[in-house]
Amino acid sequence: MADIDDKTEKNVPGKFYVDCNCIDCDLCRETAPDFFARDDDEGLSFVCKQPVTDDEIALCTEAMEGCPVQAIGDDGESRTRYYFLNGGSPVSGLPAFSGASAWPDAKRKNRS
Repeated sequence: MADIDDKTEKNVPGKFYVDCNCIDCDLCRETAPDFFARDDDEGLSFVCKQPVTDDEIALCTEAMEGCPVQAIGDDGESRTRYYFLNGGSPVSGLPAFSGASAWPDAKRKNRS
C-alpha cells in the first residue's frame, strides 16, 4: 500500500496521491490520463488533478488497483478537509466558497 508520508511533491492536494515507490511504468497515466502525469525530472508519476465525479474516481481507483508496486494511495486529505485548512481555496475544479454558510451542514446561531 502507498505511504502518505512518502508521497511525491508534485501531487495536487486531495484523496489520491503517488508515493516515491513509483517505477514509472505508465499504467496509471494510460488508465487515467487526465489525473496522472509524469515528472520528467524525477522519472515517476504524480496526481495532477483530483477526480470529482464517480466515473473519474472509478478511473483513479482502477489505476491504483492496477499499480504493480502499490505506489498509488487514496487515503490522502479529503477535499472538504483541504477546503477547510486552506480557507476555502478551490481544489481541482470544485467551486470556491466563502464563510461557514457554504458548508452544507453549517448551522447558524440565532443572534439577537
